[in-house]
Amino acid sequence: MSKPIVAIVGRPNVGKSTLFNVLAGDTISIVQDTPGVTRDRIYADVTWLDMSFTLIDTGGIEPDSSDIILSQMREQAEIAIETADVIMFITDVRQGLVDSDAKVADILRRSKKPVVLVVNKVDSFEKFMPDVYEFYNLGIGDPVPVSAASRLGLGDMLDIVTSHFNKDELMEEEDERPRIAIVGKPNVGKSSLINKLLGENRLIVSNIAGTTRDAVDTEVIYQDKEYVFIDTAGLRRKNKIKEEIERYSIIRTVTAVDRSDVVVVMIDATEGITEQDAKIAGIAHERGKGVIIAVNKWDAIVKNDKTIYEFTNRIRDVLAYMPYAEIIFISAETGQRLPKLFDQIDVVIQNQTLRVATGVLNEIVAEAVALQQPPSDKGKRLKIYYITQVAVKPPTFVVFVNDKELMHFSYTRYLENKIREAFGFKGTSLKFITRERKENQ
Repeated sequence: MSKPIVAIVGRPNVGKSTLFNVLAGDTISIVQDTPGVTRDRIYADVTWLDMSFTLIDTGGIEPDSSDIILSQMREQAEIAIETADVIMFITDVRQGLVDSDAKVADILRRSKKPVVLVVNKVDSFEKFMPDVYEFYNLGIGDPVPVSAASRLGLGDMLDIVTSHFNKDELMEEEDERPRIAIVGKPNVGKSSLINKLLGENRLIVSNIAGTTRDAVDTEVIYQDKEYVFIDTAGLRRKNKIKEEIERYSIIRTVTAVDRSDVVVVMIDATEGITEQDAKIAGIAHERGKGVIIAVNKWDAIVKNDKTIYEFTNRIRDVLAYMPYAEIIFISAETGQRLPKLFDQIDVVIQNQTLRVATGVLNEIVAEAVALQQPPSDKGKRLKIYYITQVAVKPPTFVVFVNDKELMHFSYTRYLENKIREAFGFKGTSLKFITRERKENQ
């Protein structure tokens, strides 16, 4: 099930970043070892009451001149309209209503997407409410007064934002078919891959109605089994500067990854793995999805007997935080190894939903503890009482210990490796939650 997407749009210095950081809370720096993903973070998962959604910051605006501000705001508005279910339009009560606000409001009104007009920096409702009423002139609904810095009015604002979510869509029955997102940089061959999967295998294909984000899901039947491929290829180039293209493609990637079970990260063999590839793969890793790295255009590479090993080692090196990812070398153009891609997808899905019996898990962990003593600090040693699996997609384990502080990241990684040795779990990340339990409980 996909989370609704909420996008933030607004002029410079109206408090977009403050609002984003307040709503995102601590999730901004949650990942310690995913290079490139936590820097310049543009999205975060937010939960309000029983609703979860993905919040997106559509981009900073460089205030060179009012013309540039307006054109960049239009760009932001387009990104928001293209990708979001609900748009938060942030204005500033202290600066008042300005011309570019009105022009962007026109674009947003025509989009037919729900827009929540947020008037920020209202530190005193008594003092500023007369100024808030001025924003009714934008004609996009009731202005919602908030102060991001003082955390005032945020609950009312979130109530309004979440009231626009399509409850039927959120409650819809789970589609049992495997969902595979094809992600990667522009021009890496995502469209070619999907076209080849459709054309070459003479598959029965139908386009499922696009989602609210205008992505087309493609149904593929291979060897009597149905798959749904989510394509992020529809990146509109226009005259966007390079950073905008990158930001836009990352937003598209986040929405596709959220809706998928398995993510196929496509890399261009002729370019090798890049920092942007690592960023895109990191999104799938963070969100606990199954991951396959598909190195495309392999037919265009001059090879010797060491090429495949050198390439694999380079990928493992750059994506050191996800050693579990499967790697496959393909050619979307010639169809090379595409049947093997389906085999890998099946294996990864099986591992994503694998459940391990509690008794067997505890035997593995007891053996691991006997082989390598848990860490200690100031004479106190970590004790592991018990481990149990509590969820799948990704497989999630709760470890009960005497002191959470003693459960170092490196020891969690050691236990993970031991569990992987026993059960494989190829292609999927594993999640560990540490819980403290007093000895007499």
